[in-house]
Amino acid sequence: MYIPISELITQPEGKTLEFKRDLSSPKNILKTIVAFANTAGGHILIGVEDNSHEVIGVPDPLDEEERLCSLIADSIAPRLVPDVELVSIGDKTLLTICVYPSGQRPHFVKREGPFDGVYVRLGSTNRKADQELITELQRSVSGISFDEMPMPDLSSDDLDIEAARRQFRVRKDVSEEEILTLKLLVPVQGKLVPTIGGMLLFGKKREYYFPDAWIQCGRFIGVDKAYIFDHIEIHEHLPDAVESVMLFLKKHAFRGADFSEIRRRDVWSIPLTILREAVINAIVHADYSQKGAPIRVSFFHDRIEIENPGILLPGMTIEDVKQGVSKIRNRVIARVFRELDLIEQWGSGFRRILREAEDLRLPEPQIIEIGMRVRVTVFLSENLDITTIEQVTEQVTEQVTEQVKKLLLSLEEEPLSVKEAMEKLGLNHRPTFMYDYVKPAMSFGFAEMTQPDSPKSPTQKYSLTAKGRAFLRLKQEDTNHGRSNR
Repeated sequence: MYIPISELITQPEGKTLEFKRDLSSPKNILKTIVAFANTAGGHILIGVEDNSHEVIGVPDPLDEEERLCSLIADSIAPRLVPDVELVSIGDKTLLTICVYPSGQRPHFVKREGPFDGVYVRLGSTNRKADQELITELQRSVSGISFDEMPMPDLSSDDLDIEAARRQFRVRKDVSEEEILTLKLLVPVQGKLVPTIGGMLLFGKKREYYFPDAWIQCGRFIGVDKAYIFDHIEIHEHLPDAVESVMLFLKKHAFRGADFSEIRRRDVWSIPLTILREAVINAIVHADYSQKGAPIRVSFFHDRIEIENPGILLPGMTIEDVKQGVSKIRNRVIARVFRELDLIEQWGSGFRRILREAEDLRLPEPQIIEIGMRVRVTVFLSENLDITTIEQVTEQVTEQVTEQVKKLLLSLEEEPLSVKEAMEKLGLNHRPTFMYDYVKPAMSFGFAEMTQPDSPKSPTQKYSLTAKGRAFLRLKQEDTNHGRSNR
């Protein structure tokens, strides 16, 4: 879509727009051109102040245009020919570069080479691509989906076919032909082997081959990650993982002591439809070729963030996602989720999220690219603070005893050795201290060893965990709350 230069100047820098005062730093301009070509295209306006957007123009525009075109031709590979034009704004002349998403990506800065010189656009910055992302850029040009690729060293025995059939049993029996149609298995050199998508969905040893293909959920106290209250790791088959995430969110979707009433009436204090859609989108669109981080679901008192590895596919912008433009990163996973009715219609997910938020009069959910990941933030209609001891104790399997509380209070100021803690508590029987105080506190996750790898070290001490500190903090707040109500 054509956007007049006069309108572009009023917009903030972002994924598809950058301002430059002049050509004094051509290296950065070349990186931006490469990043635009590898990602979603964009405009560079030279002769505009970055911060104020003041139009200052380009001196000797014809010479600078020729210089710029030569730099692009000599410095970028494969060869890239963006539209370079001179545009008059009042009595000033701007040099504009319009870069289109390239069908020859990944492009790179020649001087840095094909491995270190590949850049992509994240927000208003250029980010150097790692090998996994470079490979994805290559796949996107060839039209190959990562999860459709075969794993020829494996066999059909590595796939849990029965787990797949259980998923579909409510709707239909799944034949071998349908398993092939879904591309869970594909023929390679006369035998059937799993695809990457098949292994991600129903692999018997999924995490051996894809160690980051799991979901991490956390409930935090307040608005940041300083104190974690509860967390789980979900390692189930991906279709089952959706419900496990939702159960975790429901577990914490209450206020005060009304959880049983909320659960009984099926009325929740978080927008379950929106969150379910966001979780499904994260699973379907995650880049499972990335290493080092799982899908993350973070529950704060004012919002819930769902984050998956992988930036948007080349050619896609945040605005495209909001408009329902669909590009599927994982076709096998998406196809199975579609057959299981977890996806209603291609490209409808985020539009449905926005529509549901509007109907519920919630702030518009936010989608951003951050650190090679996509994060969707769902804002809550009211703050869900964890403020009562009942809520804390509901998360552990046993009652928190007075002995445990006393131990935690003794460790509040600093870590203590067994001897120091016993003296502080007025105890002289070590087994009583260990079995009635230390072990329960550690089983709740409230206390930990300072040297966990050397449990019998003579310098061993015990300290509070973040969860233990949160427990004490909430206990104090609950006590103060009780006093104020007297």
